[in-house]
Amino acid sequence: MRRIVLDTETTGLEPNQGHRIIEVACLELHDRRPTGRHFHRYVNPERDIDIAATQVHGMTAEDLADKPRFADIVEELLEFLGDAELLIHNAPFDVAFLDAELTRVGKPGVCTSCRVTDTLELARELHPGKRNSLDALCERYVVDNSRRTLHGALLDTQLLAEVWLCMTRGQDALDINLVAPAPMMGTQEAARPAHLAVLRATDEELRAHFAMCERIAKESKGRCLWLGLGTEVPA
Repeated sequence: MRRIVLDTETTGLEPNQGHRIIEVACLELHDRRPTGRHFHRYVNPERDIDIAATQVHGMTAEDLADKPRFADIVEELLEFLGDAELLIHNAPFDVAFLDAELTRVGKPGVCTSCRVTDTLELARELHPGKRNSLDALCERYVVDNSRRTLHGALLDTQLLAEVWLCMTRGQDALDINLVAPAPMMGTQEAARPAHLAVLRATDEELRAHFAMCERIAKESKGRCLWLGLGTEVPA
């Protein structure tokens, strides 16, 4: 499956007040692996940049005066995105800016061709009540963000890709086979050890296991596989 980790930097916070994109970065994943392909452009916003925004990403209008306009890069950007799933942290923010820019050049919004997954919402589901900024998630999942002294779209996509892989580890490959496989052709019986010792869990171990399942179910809002398989607490 093809996914694109996407991030933007902007002149301010409100696209409906005329703020514009000044940087866009996309990093390609295929089957949960970085492919090495990415798209990264700085953009001339054709307007001033709020001081507060410059304090976040470090860029000024003068820095971007010789860069292409969004209209100059839009075809290349849309070709790179294709119909991939987009992974965006705080997706409504970036999607609103992308859609505003696309509207200016007569293009449909990104959601018409791409599915968008908000990694911030995913993080809030996994870690309710905790800080879920990109920096906080890097710290939680031991992802090195020491280079992130200022926000930058390309670096942030690289960090977010690592964080997303940590947050979703095992989901795409979780395959618990509850049906015994058939014996191979030409064999008389399924291959298994002749003297396999079976160690039964004690009541104390079962109670501890059930308590852990309840904790997982609570933190994942009911998505606990083991409880769904009928885990019971001993009397």
